[in-house]
Amino acid sequence: MSKTKKIVFLTGTRADFGKLKSLIQITQDHTDFEVHIFVTGMHLDHTYGYTVNEIIKSDFKNIHQYENHGENEFMDRVLAKTITGFSEYVANLQPNLVIVHGDRVEALAGSIVASMNNILVAHIEGGEISGTIDELIRHSVSKLSHIHLVANEEAQKRLIQMGELPSSIFVIGSPDLDLMNPESLPSLDLVKKYYEIDFSAYTILMYHPVTTDFKNIKKHIKEVVDAAIESGKQYVVIYPNNDLGSNEILEEYKRIEGNKNFKIYPSLRFEYFLTLLKNAELIIGNSSAGIREAPFYNVPTIDIGTRQSNRAVATSIVNVAHDKEIIKKLLATISVQLNETMNSDFGNGKSDELFLKLLQSKELWKTNCQKQFQDL
Repeated sequence: MSKTKKIVFLTGTRADFGKLKSLIQITQDHTDFEVHIFVTGMHLDHTYGYTVNEIIKSDFKNIHQYENHGENEFMDRVLAKTITGFSEYVANLQPNLVIVHGDRVEALAGSIVASMNNILVAHIEGGEISGTIDELIRHSVSKLSHIHLVANEEAQKRLIQMGELPSSIFVIGSPDLDLMNPESLPSLDLVKKYYEIDFSAYTILMYHPVTTDFKNIKKHIKEVVDAAIESGKQYVVIYPNNDLGSNEILEEYKRIEGNKNFKIYPSLRFEYFLTLLKNAELIIGNSSAGIREAPFYNVPTIDIGTRQSNRAVATSIVNVAHDKEIIKKLLATISVQLNETMNSDFGNGKSDELFLKLLQSKELWKTNCQKQFQDL
């Protein structure tokens, strides 16, 4: 390459940082690239653990922090704020490539700003489907992106169906698998000591708001919490993301504060979370962790509601309605075959190597910012 390329990774949540971490690590010290990180969203919210500290502790450089959230703000206002902040940042930095992940408003803001300034946008894990407004955001980000780094061939096919140029789509797997090798994770004893967890057996509970079904959130989360309490099991509970409806979920969690069967955390370090998940009896809720990471470790998933609609393919995943009695029954009976083959629909844990190889390709940097719809 003729000169160092400036690359910006945009992260707004603990979840997308887990997807980006290995990619940042492999490029940060490479002489061909100058890596920057634009940190916003939940990372700067003290209610959700102020997880920007975890990014700083990872020894990453060139971290820029921007607060895009106020009190009880709606997604459109957060989008507008993020566009303003990222636009000013990009104008000063003049990057060659902006990398965004998934289906959050921060990713949408990043892709809008970069594409309108003729800066290449690479979108990680486009072409996937889900059951909320997230899907609309994900597909919008894909249409605003020039380079697609997808998890599997199914996602690749969807992007082609959406009119994307086949030569712009690269199957690299899901980057969080790069960090999931059990040999590289902290020990369970260390994690339990760090988070003061004294359960010998536990279930992980992660439930996020479905913004398109806001009117039912209070009723739905009550069914989930009731089932958890009445099951008599012990739970590691992790706060929801900060979308519309999170306050209703947190209000319901007040019922389990002080209950000896529940340990509640605003956030967990990603690798520490993986250790807890790997050793859990099961995971319950509507988090993508139950769809992606849990099958990799052969951990059963009780997926509740529509948030992950059409994404659950592993035999270890059971989808149910928000019904306390059904959930309780499953909590008592669900299991998975210990010798079941690990799920490989999302790569083999070498996304970072494939990513670096792509960035070192001269052809990638010749990608045209002017896109045209490709007819089938």
